[in-house]
Amino acid sequence: MGRGKTQMRRIENPTSRQVTFSKRRSGLLKKAFELSVLCDAEVALLIFSPRGKLYEFASASMQSTIERYRMQTNDSPNSNNTVDQNMQNEAAAMMKKIEAIEVEKRKLFGEGLGSCSIKDLQQVEQQLERSVSKVRARKTEVFKQQIEHFKEKEKSLVAENVKLCEKFGVQPLQTLNNERHKLPAYTESDPSLDVETELFIGRPPERRQKNLPSQK
Repeated sequence: MGRGKTQMRRIENPTSRQVTFSKRRSGLLKKAFELSVLCDAEVALLIFSPRGKLYEFASASMQSTIERYRMQTNDSPNSNNTVDQNMQNEAAAMMKKIEAIEVEKRKLFGEGLGSCSIKDLQQVEQQLERSVSKVRARKTEVFKQQIEHFKEKEKSLVAENVKLCEKFGVQPLQTLNNERHKLPAYTESDPSLDVETELFIGRPPERRQKNLPSQK
């Protein structure tokens, strides 16, 4: 899904407005620097924050670039209006792009969906599904990496345990466990477990014999 158009209007949230200003300012300064280096152009950029703080960039001297600009505009009276018009057009186009980006971002957060059509909602849903799929795939990959790490750690610990047992003459714990599993398993039908029993009802024979009267 392509990026939508950003509404060109003032950001009401002060925190979001400050974050947007910082990001756009950094990007604009970076582009000015790249333009001056790649194209060997003389670039001067002035930015004033909402609080009046000055940010500037100049590939040469800011003062010399300003003087050059003044000389150029004084020689061409009509060029001033042309430059202003071009700047206004570029600013309007940039504001539209920013506004479209902000609208799409709010949609992904579940905001501003009242004016969306079925097609728009389906596009947002597909975008979210793709994002969730990427997150789950990354989570699965991290789990696999952790499992492999723990397996390698287990092998290292087992090897270290074997070395210590050989050093002190002790049988490894794993060998003992294997020997325990080799012991025969007895069942109820095992002849060695049969016990002979006899059931007596009444008094034992010896006691009954003692209680009988002697016959003369």
